[in-house]
Amino acid sequence: MQELLRRNPAARAWALIMPSLVFLLVFFVAPLFIVLIYSFLTRGKYGGVVWQFNPENFQRALDPLYFSTFLRSIYIAVVTTLICLVLGYPLAYWITTRPPGQRNLLMLALMIPFWTNFLIRTYAWLTLLRTNTGLINVSLMSLGVIKKPLPLFANDFAIILGLVYGWLPVMVLPIYAALERLDKSLIEAAQDLYATNRHVFLRVIWPLSLPGVVAGSMLVFIPAIGSFVTPAILGGGKSLMIGNIISNQFLAAHDWPFGSALSTLMMLVMLLGTLIYFRSALREGGGV
Repeated sequence: MQELLRRNPAARAWALIMPSLVFLLVFFVAPLFIVLIYSFLTRGKYGGVVWQFNPENFQRALDPLYFSTFLRSIYIAVVTTLICLVLGYPLAYWITTRPPGQRNLLMLALMIPFWTNFLIRTYAWLTLLRTNTGLINVSLMSLGVIKKPLPLFANDFAIILGLVYGWLPVMVLPIYAALERLDKSLIEAAQDLYATNRHVFLRVIWPLSLPGVVAGSMLVFIPAIGSFVTPAILGGGKSLMIGNIISNQFLAAHDWPFGSALSTLMMLVMLLGTLIYFRSALREGGGV
């Protein structure tokens, strides 16, 4: 066996990737396949699954009640991604312009929130945004700035704010990595050719950092559209996303087939959005 691996590069390559491949098949592909199968089955009388073909789960998932939640979840995820990009790109670029020692400290500061549990950080926003007892409204009313509490809680604003706070570092990291690898001589060459700062950014910096932008956008959009912790806490039970409905179907209603159908549709939406985004990004990068 060792002689075969030594003489055959292909066999050696397969031996190296086999553990990762088995892990992905067992813990990633197999669960997705189970969810797909369950989505075509029937809910039991007392919950669980009955092995009876039932395509009506997908028809029910397209009901206006659930379909509107799908669209709303996509909207919130897109807005979250755009805000993270608008905030994260300048931050990543600014960090790359700092001396190496400062860069390391800034990246460490960026990662510090990840040392705390995401649930605890989300509850911290709850203490700030509550309508009558939140720190922001209480402070503003005590100072006489406002006369009645601002609607900061139990709405889309609170959910988007919590998602941006949670996923902004994930946007910054890949953009920072792409900008740090950027050859600064290309910027100097463009400036020597009398390119304005705007043209330098649009023709040099942005195209070369596009892989980081695409990676960061996907890392934000995918978890944002399936989020259920942030809407459950900051939405106050009034503003839910599709992740909350899927969670309720599995844990409360015990309707696993319908929950699986919703999960399958959500995965298709994620896949479609990812393919469209990558295709548009590659087209833009190839046209520069």
